[in-house]
Amino acid sequence: MKLKNKNILVTGGAGFIGSHLVDDLAKEGLNKIVVIDNFFLGKESNLKEAKKKMKNIVVYREDASDYNALEYILKKDSIDVVFDLAVKPLPYSFVNPKGAFLTSVEIAQNLCLLQKKDLFKTLIHFSSSEAFGSLEYFPMDEKHPLNPTTPYSAGKAAADLLILSYINTFGIDASILRPFNNYGPRQNDTLYAAIIPITIKRFMKNKKPVLEWDGQQTRDFIYVKDTTRATIEAYKNQKSRGKVINIASGKETKMITILDKITEIMGGEVGKYIRKPRRGGDVRRHCADISLAKKILKFEPKISLEEGLRNTISWYRNVK
Repeated sequence: MKLKNKNILVTGGAGFIGSHLVDDLAKEGLNKIVVIDNFFLGKESNLKEAKKKMKNIVVYREDASDYNALEYILKKDSIDVVFDLAVKPLPYSFVNPKGAFLTSVEIAQNLCLLQKKDLFKTLIHFSSSEAFGSLEYFPMDEKHPLNPTTPYSAGKAAADLLILSYINTFGIDASILRPFNNYGPRQNDTLYAAIIPITIKRFMKNKKPVLEWDGQQTRDFIYVKDTTRATIEAYKNQKSRGKVINIASGKETKMITILDKITEIMGGEVGKYIRKPRRGGDVRRHCADISLAKKILKFEPKISLEEGLRNTISWYRNVK
């Protein structure tokens, strides 16, 4: 399926992954890109590059959990395809567990209801590896049990199940992507930030990195541009419909390794870290089986962890 000349909506499109997706969509010959973002963490500046590539980008400062606002925008802008990336971040679970859970579920419910009313044709929905909880077998394929450990991850799991129910009951045209730990330029480095931007910014402020738990917990890190490339391919390939597909590197990396690599690149002293206890709900191991993405999307990660970290560090050092 082609994207050319279509009207596209990206929820959370001014955020980290969303804005990179908008960048890539702007190269696809679209008629219009519409962004909905409540700017909880999104930034107008994240869309600067996309607006250089494409004139017809419309931004709404709205919340996709608002049914009436979403319905109005879908009708007004004659949307064909929705890429759903809007979310409250995992650490928000510890501040507002209800909000972290309901955000994912309400947005998914709104989109399913509006798609059922034929207000748009196709939904590409972003899940999260956090829906799995800790690894029960290695590597984690799409059939791995869902055992969420935080309200955020419970919301992501519930949203996935809701969308699958609409696929099975009403035949909506939808694909679910389950990305693992994304990193790269523009990742939030302030409130609710993840380990990579936090560590980079601490070095830039001449502070020691922080190591939570024992550092042996693992994640499957994937560079953001690999994720957005897979996302666009998921829309184009009809074989992705009705499926949940892992998007990851397929490689397991310890948190201590991430700190060591960033420290080496930024010229710090390896091992000189501030130790903190385990964060609530933190999973022990994550590593994806990406066989399905390889089979359906012909997906292979192109950016190594070393290259991705260097790109990311360079961006933070040069960002204005």
